[in-house]
Amino acid sequence: MAVPTHAELTDHLVRQIDIRLVDPLEILLDDPLDDLRGRIHRRAATLATALLDGDDTAALHTAIRVYSSLHPGDAPFDPPVEWWRTPLGQLVAVRFGHPAAAGVSLPVAGAMLGISRQGVHDLVRRGKLDRHPDGGVTATSIRDRLRTQPAPPTTRS
Repeated sequence: MAVPTHAELTDHLVRQIDIRLVDPLEILLDDPLDDLRGRIHRRAATLATALLDGDDTAALHTAIRVYSSLHPGDAPFDPPVEWWRTPLGQLVAVRFGHPAAAGVSLPVAGAMLGISRQGVHDLVRRGKLDRHPDGGVTATSIRDRLRTQPAPPTTRS
Protein backbone atom coordinates (compact mmCIF):
# COMPACT_ATOMS: atom_id res chain seq x y z
CA MET A 1 0.00 0.00 0.00
CA ALA A 2 1.46 3.31 -1.06
CA VAL A 3 1.16 6.71 0.52
CA PRO A 4 -1.47 8.65 -1.44
CA THR A 5 -0.36 11.56 -3.58
CA HIS A 6 -1.22 15.12 -2.62
CA ALA A 7 -3.91 15.20 -5.33
CA GLU A 8 -5.44 11.87 -4.21
CA LEU A 9 -5.52 12.96 -0.59
CA THR A 10 -6.92 16.41 -1.43
CA ASP A 11 -9.66 14.88 -3.60
CA HIS A 12 -10.53 12.39 -0.87
CA LEU A 13 -10.76 15.12 1.76
CA VAL A 14 -12.90 17.33 -0.49
CA ARG A 15 -15.29 14.43 -1.17
CA GLN A 16 -15.57 13.46 2.48
CA ILE A 17 -16.12 17.03 3.69
CA ASP A 18 -18.68 17.55 0.95
CA ILE A 19 -20.59 14.33 1.71
CA ARG A 20 -20.47 14.50 5.49
CA LEU A 21 -20.69 18.24 6.15
CA VAL A 22 -21.62 20.44 3.19
CA ASP A 23 -24.38 18.34 1.59
CA PRO A 24 -26.41 18.20 4.84
CA LEU A 25 -25.98 21.97 5.29
CA GLU A 26 -27.01 22.58 1.72
CA ILE A 27 -30.21 20.62 2.31
CA LEU A 28 -30.98 22.44 5.54
CA LEU A 29 -30.19 25.91 4.19
CA ASP A 30 -31.61 25.37 0.71
CA ASP A 31 -28.51 27.09 -0.68
CA PRO A 32 -25.90 25.71 -3.12
CA LEU A 33 -23.00 26.91 -0.88
CA ASP A 34 -20.66 27.33 -3.87
CA ASP A 35 -18.39 29.80 -2.05
CA LEU A 36 -18.00 27.35 0.81
CA ARG A 37 -17.10 24.53 -1.57
CA GLY A 38 -14.31 26.65 -3.07
CA ARG A 39 -12.94 27.40 0.39
CA ILE A 40 -13.12 23.71 1.30
CA HIS A 41 -11.11 22.72 -1.76
CA ARG A 42 -8.37 25.20 -0.85
CA ARG A 43 -8.39 24.09 2.79
CA ALA A 44 -8.29 20.41 1.82
CA ALA A 45 -5.11 21.09 -0.18
CA THR A 46 -3.57 22.75 2.88
CA LEU A 47 -4.63 19.85 5.11
CA ALA A 48 -3.16 17.36 2.62
CA THR A 49 0.16 19.21 2.71
CA ALA A 50 0.17 19.15 6.54
CA LEU A 51 -0.68 15.44 6.56
CA LEU A 52 1.93 14.48 3.97
CA ASP A 53 4.77 16.87 4.76
CA GLY A 54 4.26 18.08 8.34
CA ASP A 55 6.28 16.82 11.25
CA ASP A 56 4.85 13.70 12.89
CA THR A 57 3.18 15.48 15.80
CA ALA A 58 1.49 18.12 13.63
CA ALA A 59 0.45 15.54 11.02
CA LEU A 60 -1.02 13.24 13.68
CA HIS A 61 -2.99 16.08 15.25
CA THR A 62 -4.26 17.09 11.81
CA ALA A 63 -5.29 13.51 10.98
CA ILE A 64 -7.16 13.12 14.26
CA ARG A 65 -8.82 16.53 13.88
CA VAL A 66 -9.98 15.68 10.34
CA TYR A 67 -11.23 12.23 11.36
CA SER A 68 -13.04 13.62 14.42
CA SER A 69 -14.69 16.35 12.37
CA LEU A 70 -15.90 13.91 9.74
CA HIS A 71 -16.90 11.20 12.25
CA PRO A 72 -18.08 13.05 15.37
CA GLY A 73 -18.78 11.16 18.54
CA ASP A 74 -17.61 10.56 22.05
CA ALA A 75 -15.91 7.23 21.35
CA PRO A 76 -12.12 7.00 21.13
CA PHE A 77 -10.40 6.80 17.74
CA ASP A 78 -11.43 3.40 16.40
CA PRO A 79 -12.25 3.69 12.71
CA PRO A 80 -14.11 0.92 10.89
CA VAL A 81 -12.07 -1.58 8.91
CA GLU A 82 -12.98 -0.04 5.54
CA TRP A 83 -11.68 3.40 6.64
CA TRP A 84 -8.12 2.08 6.57
CA ARG A 85 -8.45 1.55 2.81
CA THR A 86 -9.18 5.26 2.17
CA PRO A 87 -6.38 7.66 1.23
CA LEU A 88 -6.48 9.21 4.72
CA GLY A 89 -6.50 5.77 6.35
CA GLN A 90 -3.56 4.66 4.21
CA LEU A 91 -1.59 7.75 5.14
CA VAL A 92 -2.28 7.28 8.86
CA ALA A 93 -1.29 3.60 8.65
CA VAL A 94 2.03 4.38 6.95
CA ARG A 95 2.95 7.34 9.13
CA PHE A 96 1.65 6.19 12.53
CA GLY A 97 0.32 2.65 12.43
CA HIS A 98 -2.76 2.84 14.62
CA PRO A 99 -2.32 6.00 16.68
CA ALA A 100 -4.62 4.86 19.50
CA ALA A 101 -3.93 1.12 19.80
CA ALA A 102 -0.82 -0.96 20.38
CA GLY A 103 -2.45 -3.97 18.74
CA VAL A 104 -5.15 -4.43 16.11
CA SER A 105 -7.28 -7.35 14.96
CA LEU A 106 -6.36 -9.39 11.89
CA PRO A 107 -9.13 -7.77 9.77
CA VAL A 108 -7.93 -4.27 10.71
CA ALA A 109 -4.32 -5.28 10.05
CA GLY A 110 -5.35 -6.60 6.65
CA ALA A 111 -7.13 -3.37 5.79
CA MET A 112 -4.15 -1.32 6.93
CA LEU A 113 -1.82 -3.44 4.78
CA GLY A 114 -4.20 -3.80 1.85
CA ILE A 115 -4.21 -7.61 2.06
CA SER A 116 -6.57 -10.34 3.25
CA ARG A 117 -6.92 -11.57 6.81
CA GLN A 118 -5.32 -14.82 5.69
CA GLY A 119 -2.40 -12.83 4.27
CA VAL A 120 -1.91 -11.19 7.67
CA HIS A 121 -2.04 -14.58 9.38
CA ASP A 122 0.62 -15.85 6.98
CA LEU A 123 2.88 -12.84 7.66
CA VAL A 124 2.53 -13.40 11.42
CA ARG A 125 3.30 -17.11 11.02
CA ARG A 126 6.41 -16.29 8.96
CA GLY A 127 7.59 -13.72 11.53
CA LYS A 128 7.09 -10.75 9.20
CA LEU A 129 4.54 -9.15 11.58
CA ASP A 130 4.57 -9.26 15.39
CA ARG A 131 1.68 -10.79 17.27
CA HIS A 132 0.31 -8.57 20.02
CA PRO A 133 0.21 -10.24 23.49
CA ASP A 134 -3.53 -9.52 23.72
CA GLY A 135 -4.18 -11.00 20.27
CA GLY A 136 -4.01 -9.58 16.78
CA VAL A 137 -0.94 -7.80 15.44
CA THR A 138 1.14 -4.93 16.80
CA ALA A 139 0.41 -1.62 15.12
CA THR A 140 4.12 -0.83 15.11
CA SER A 141 4.98 -3.92 13.05
CA ILE A 142 2.28 -2.97 10.53
CA ARG A 143 3.62 0.57 10.25
CA ASP A 144 7.20 -0.70 9.90
CA ARG A 145 6.19 -3.16 7.19
CA LEU A 146 4.33 -0.45 5.26
CA ARG A 147 7.35 1.85 5.47
CA THR A 148 9.73 -0.79 4.08
CA GLN A 149 7.54 -2.00 1.22
CA PRO A 150 8.52 -0.70 -2.21
CA ALA A 151 5.99 1.49 -3.91
CA PRO A 152 3.97 -0.34 -6.57
CA PRO A 153 5.08 0.32 -10.14
CA THR A 154 3.26 3.05 -11.98
CA THR A 155 1.91 2.48 -15.45
CA ARG A 156 2.63 5.06 -18.09
CA SER A 157 0.44 5.61 -21.08
